[in-house]
Amino acid sequence: MAQTTLEILTPEAVAELKKKIKKLNSKAGQMKMDLHDLAEGLPTDYETLIEESTKTYEIYRQLAELKQQLKTWETSS
Repeated sequence: MAQTTLEILTPEAVAELKKKIKKLNSKAGQMKMDLHDLAEGLPTDYETLIEESTKTYEIYRQLAELKQQLKTWETSS
């Protein structure tokens, strides 16, 4: 059974979410550049391509979820 958590929507919670998004966005940008550099260097280090692309995908997926949450919060307030 999935657990649901109710978050109280406060200005502080919105600010904290924006802070998380900003931090994650910075990390995602760096990972994208690292992946680009890895791709440019192919076939060197091709063994790490799947792992690095999976990590990059995951960070962007998390970022999309947080942005959607922020959008939901902003339209519900």
